[in-house]
Amino acid sequence: MERLNSKLYLQNVYIMKENERLRKKAQLLNQENQALLSELKQKLSKPNKANGGSNTVPDLNLNLSSNNLLNNNSNNHPSGSSN
Repeated sequence: MERLNSKLYLQNVYIMKENERLRKKAQLLNQENQALLSELKQKLSKPNKANGGSNTVPDLNLNLSSNNLLNNNSNNHPSGSSN
């Protein structure tokens, strides 16, 4: 039984480390997405000379479900640390 507990403990530690790695990667991807979205908004907000100055800007204020998921995961992180 003790051997099984040790094995499960090591698996749990591995899973928590992998979870932390993936959470950090998700944060970096989210930051990159936000920067790209900002850049796209800036480009679209400039008048388009080809259209004779008329500019219709689509709503880019998307409520990304990945943002909500990322925030929920960081709040429920098993190690107790939060960023």
